[in-house]
Amino acid sequence: EMRRREKAEEQRKAEGRKKNGKTPAPPKTEPEGKAQRNFTDPESRILKTKDGYIQGYNAQAAVDAQAQIIVAQSLTHSMSDQDQLVPLIDGIKDNLGRKPKEASADAGYCSEANLAALAEREVGAYLATGRAKHPAEGRPKITGPLVQAMRDKLKRAGRRTRYRLRKQVVEPVFGQIKQARGFRQFLLRGIEKVKAEWALICTA
Repeated sequence: EMRRREKAEEQRKAEGRKKNGKTPAPPKTEPEGKAQRNFTDPESRILKTKDGYIQGYNAQAAVDAQAQIIVAQSLTHSMSDQDQLVPLIDGIKDNLGRKPKEASADAGYCSEANLAALAEREVGAYLATGRAKHPAEGRPKITGPLVQAMRDKLKRAGRRTRYRLRKQVVEPVFGQIKQARGFRQFLLRGIEKVKAEWALICTA
């Protein structure tokens, strides 16, 4: 029996045939159509994350670098983080009575419009610009004179180190929310209720 199997394998290789069985399907880059409707919360949306797609909302928070507390928050349907930066900056002024001196954020928040808005508000910007020559797949290359000026700014001595400190500001706060408080998903349904839930989480 073993000998017959060996001969069959040798013959298969000689003829260039593939083994029986289905060819594995390539990984999916988009959610299935049926995944775009959530019957428990129809107001939520399909959002793309670094780990794939999730059904939910885009929750944002601005954290004070020194006090390590959340000073502004928002929650929307939008998949884009770019649209959330300026409302957060304005929210800080509304909550504290003064605008922030500086703001740092990752490449998802960087755009010509956002850099112009921060300059108009006289807020020092430290926004990651992404890779100019090799942008991430599916993400358009971030270009423009203000973006290029930001790239040059981050290359200067001390500026990039200052920008990198953003992880030490934001991540401990979100770690506290997820790990210490055990908050992993919203309990309520409907965007207005979820907004209230997120606001409560951020003030607790």
